[in-house]
Formats: sequence, C-alpha cells, structure tokens
Amino acid sequence: MKLCILSSLFHILMIFPLIRLHNFINANEVKYEECKRPIECGNINLTYPFYDDQNRPAYCGYPGFKISCSNKRNMPEISLTTSSPEKYYLLHMTLDSHTVSVAREDYWDGFCPGTFSDTSLNFSLFKYTPADENVTLYYECSAEYPASRNQFSCTNINSGMGYFMTKVLESYLGSIPPGLCRSNISVPVYQSSVASIADISSLRAAFQSGFELEWIADNNLCDDCRASGGECGYNSGLSRFTCYCTDDIHDFRCDGNSSTKKIVIGVSVVGGTLLVAALLCCSIFAVRRRKQSLAQAQSKGLGPSYPSTGLPSSNEFRSSQGYTTSPSTYLSQSLPSYPSSKSDFENSADVLGVKIFSYNELEEATQQFHESQELGDGGFGTVYYGKLNDGQLVAVKRLYENSCRHMGQFLNEINILARLRHKNLVTLYGCTSRKSRELLLVYEYIPNGTVADHLHGKLRSNVLPWFTRLNIAVETAEALSFLHENDVIHRDVKTTNILLENSFRVKVADFGLSRLFPNNVTHVSTAPQGTPGYVDPEYYQCYQLTEKSDVYSFGVVLAELLSSKVAVDITRHRHDINLANMAVDRIQKHAFDELIDPELGFEKDCLAQKMVKLVAEVAFQCLQQEKDARPSMKEVLESLKGIKREMENTQKQVVVDIHESDDDIGLLKNVPPPLSPETEVSNKSIR
Repeated sequence: MKLCILSSLFHILMIFPLIRLHNFINANEVKYEECKRPIECGNINLTYPFYDDQNRPAYCGYPGFKISCSNKRNMPEISLTTSSPEKYYLLHMTLDSHTVSVAREDYWDGFCPGTFSDTSLNFSLFKYTPADENVTLYYECSAEYPASRNQFSCTNINSGMGYFMTKVLESYLGSIPPGLCRSNISVPVYQSSVASIADISSLRAAFQSGFELEWIADNNLCDDCRASGGECGYNSGLSRFTCYCTDDIHDFRCDGNSSTKKIVIGVSVVGGTLLVAALLCCSIFAVRRRKQSLAQAQSKGLGPSYPSTGLPSSNEFRSSQGYTTSPSTYLSQSLPSYPSSKSDFENSADVLGVKIFSYNELEEATQQFHESQELGDGGFGTVYYGKLNDGQLVAVKRLYENSCRHMGQFLNEINILARLRHKNLVTLYGCTSRKSRELLLVYEYIPNGTVADHLHGKLRSNVLPWFTRLNIAVETAEALSFLHENDVIHRDVKTTNILLENSFRVKVADFGLSRLFPNNVTHVSTAPQGTPGYVDPEYYQCYQLTEKSDVYSFGVVLAELLSSKVAVDITRHRHDINLANMAVDRIQKHAFDELIDPELGFEKDCLAQKMVKLVAEVAFQCLQQEKDARPSMKEVLESLKGIKREMENTQKQVVVDIHESDDDIGLLKNVPPPLSPETEVSNKSIR
C-alpha cells in the first residue's frame, strides 16, 4: 500500500513542473507583449533599443538608451553620453537603417546655452552618419568683424556678440579671423539643411530639424530576432542581447520547435506513463497483499504453511555485524565529508581577509546598478559608485560575463587582489559569492577621478602643476615596481587606470585582473589585448607579455604627463597619431616645445625645464621598440626618485644647464642608455 501511495504522490509532484512551465510560458508571453509595445511620446513611437520607466521595462531595451518623456515639450529626451550634461530630443526613428534624428535641447530655442560644450557621443552606442555636417558658432567676439545676417547676441556671456558659420558662408563671407572670438562650439545638423541657412531664422529651423545618428545595440541580432517573429531585448543578468518570443526566451531568434515546448511534451508523456505505472503497481501490490493475508491465515491453521527463508531479521543483522545503527547509516557516517564549492570559495575568501557581500546589498548600494551611478567601464567590466548600509563609499565592479566564466579564474583574481597591499594600489574590500547572480568586486572608492580626467578629460580646467605630475609618476612607478617584485604583470597600464585621491595620491587600479608571472618562465603568452596606444610593440608580434611590457605602457603615461595629450588622437598628423611615436620623435629632435604642455611654464622656469627634460629622457628609454633596451621598473623608479629629490633640494635661483652634466644622462644605473637626444649616437644597435 505504501508503494502505491508513494507512486501516486510522485505522479502528483510531476504535475507541479507542468504548472511552473505553464506559468513560465505565460511570463514569456507577458515580456513579449511588453517589448512589442512602443513608447508613445509626442509624435514619435520608440521601440528597441529604447526603454523608459513607464511603458517599456529595461529588459526591452539596451543599456544606455533610456529615455524620458517628462519635459515641457512632451518630446522624448535622451543623454548621448554619461559624462556630458547635454540632453537631446528624439525626433524620428527608422528601424531599417537603425537611425534616429536628434536635436540638441539647449539649442532648440536659441543660440546662447548656459554651458558651452561641443556635441559629444558615446561612440560605443552611437555614430554619426554621412548625412551630418557641423555648423560652428563663435562666441565672445570683438566688434571688428563686420555685422551681417549671421550675427547674433547673447546676454549671458561677457561679450554678447556672436556669429555662426557654415561652409557655404565661409566661401561667401570668408572665415572669421583667428583671435576675434574667444570660443566656438560645433553643432551638427542635416547636410541638406546647410545650404538653406542664411540667417538666424533659418539656422534655428536647421537646429530644430536635428541631425542623424546610427545606434549600435547588437543591430544584426535584433534584425534576426524580428525576422523570426520575436521582440528584441537585453538580459541584464547575463549582460547580453536576448530575443523574446511568444513561447520562450531565446538567445538570438525564435524557434518554432522551442525547448520549452519539448519539455512540456516530454514531461506530459513521462507523467502519463508514470500514472499508468502507478496504477499497475497498485494492482500488483493489492494481489500480493491478498496472498500474504492468505499465507498468514494458513500459518495459524487456517491455510497451508510456507518454509522459512533462513535470512536474519534486520535487527539480527545489525547485532551480528557490530553496528549500533543501520548499515547504510554507518557507511554514510564513515565516508569523508567534502565542503561544497560555495563553502570552498567563502572559506578561501575568509582566509584571504576578503568580505563576502550579498548581491542584494550591492544592488541596493548602487541603486540597482543605475546608469547614473556609473564611474567608468573598460575591457573587464563596468564600475559603479555605491554606498553601503553602514555609510561606507565603495566602487563596485560588475564583471562582464566573458571575463569570469570559470570559478577558478575568479578565485585566482581574488587571490591576487587580496595578497597585494600597497599604499598606491586600490584596496579590494570584498566580492560576491560564487552562487551570486553575478560576480562583483568591491573596492575602496577613490573620489578625485583619474589622471586622464585631469590631463585631458572632464577635470582639465584645473591644470596639474609640474611637481604634482612628477609625484604621480613616482607613485605610479612605485606601484608597478611592487607588482613586478610580487611576480604580477599589470597588462593594462594607462592614465584611466591611475586614480587620484583628493590629496592627489596615486591609486593604481585594475591590477587584480592582471596575471601571475611565474618565476620559472620569462614571459606570459596571451591573446591580443590591452588598450591601443599603450601596448608593447613586441606584443603584437609574438603575443608575449613581460615586465618590460608594463615599462613601455608606463613610458606612454610619462609622455601624457609631459604633454597633456591623449595616447591616440586621429586628428593629429598621421605620424603623430600614436603619442609614443610622437614623443620619441620630438625628444630625439630636441623639439620639446612641440611636445611639452605649454601650461607647465616650461620655457619660463629653468628648474622645471631641466626636470621635464630629465623625465622625458626616462620616457624615451621606456618607449624603446625592443624590450631588452628598456630599463626595469625598479630602475625607472630610482631614476624618477632621483629627479624628484633634485627638484626638492635645488633652489630656483640655481640654474644648471641640462647639457653641462654627464650624470643627468646616467640616471638609469647600470643600464646603457639607448639612442637619445643627449648621447649623439646615431648608428649603434640598441641593447
């Protein structure tokens, strides 16, 4: 009877997966319908990749394409980059070409915005099309330029006179002479509108017509999804595109023979089979029970008796074998107990002194990883600003799926981060468990931005003085030297990975995603990676990383500190697009005025001039093409410390010509200097 009851219960339990699958399919249908519904705002309907807080959930869009419709003009509004304050109105959407027409909100009614900034894009999400052309607006102009129809005035700037200029006007009126206007802004418009711009009224019409952008949001995958009858969306848990269909959720496109349908059919067939089996078992059990009853009656004289089986009872068996419990219990107690993977991970983390955070805690701290909390992103993940329940400020790195596929790799990164403690390395506070929805790393929050921000980014307005830059170079070299001493190669040294505290103390970041450098090998072989402009030239030839690869990247950082220029700039001359090449060329030619940031007072301050040239010499040696010609990071550090000491100890009135001291060139102890502007050796091999 027990067997019959158990069989029936098992069949009943089989019904629950069917119910859950049914609910799952219904939930998929709801998501499909939600993602099929457009955002209706003003005179435009928006679908994928756009989403909002009211009509289309975030899983129906793509990260970075959130819009708002709560403005006075009832027009959809979007930010094209998280680092720029400008808002843009969405005017028209074309699905087939993946394009939208947008217009700058601050130039909708006039030409005098509160803040003057060029149009900026997040080029990972948007790009201009050939239909666009810039109109340039000039501000704070003197009265020397003759009045014309392209003149306007602004009461919110010092000199209210301004002009706009297009290619057509330039050919007709001539370009505005240099120096007449203190600032200028470029605003894109449709190329077709430019020819009709002749006065202020037609300029306003062109601005309100906007310009065209192509969005980048897994466009081909979305086209395939729609072609198969699905609706496009995004799985934030897996950080990838997803396709919502009426019956299931798919990675790329809808499939009529979905796996969910197969599961439903399979479970139904199995459930039916089990029901028949259960009924059959019950019938057999009833027959046997009837026979047993008859046998018992016979043993009592009511029927024929049966011979004994000769097997001991269960109690007799336990006594004969010396067990105090059942054999199965004894065997299970005697087997070794192995901790789960989660326990292994969390125990390892405890030993390393790393705290385990819950996913919910970090999600709450970052406001559900809201885009407004983003601090930056790179090749390994996006970093968010967060505030824990105890008030502690943190930076939470949300690793990309393809960077943390295996638990062993994640634990290895934690191991590197936890065992390396240095005043110039960002501190790891903790991480999430392996069982968490996502693998997250929690670091100390560094408030003063990156070196890149201060040199040529959003904090550029506050020029870093030379001594601060020299100190940044020294502290960064200290951090990298420490890593190399502990057999770790950073692999991605760049100014965006050098964070600054309020006191401008350096904190090097992203070293946890570096690689251990075993003592018994001379290099680490790896697939191509790194940031263009910073990568060791030998890396592209043999895909081998050494400590000297970090030295080369650090040389690029020194060049940035000297010049305030970005590592790669396609607007420079083709030979100077790569800052490393430009720096080597100018240092060789003694053309320091073409390299050094003029705001450093290089030409006026003799001491600064000498120190800058010495640092340029160090950068030159770090940027040698052959790794064997580069110094070690420890030698670089000693050289920079020597330069810093000399700067601190030398009085400004003591002027020492850099060419009069042979010791200046030999700052890199025990390293024969390569071809440099001071050696005047032109035909020797660099060793």
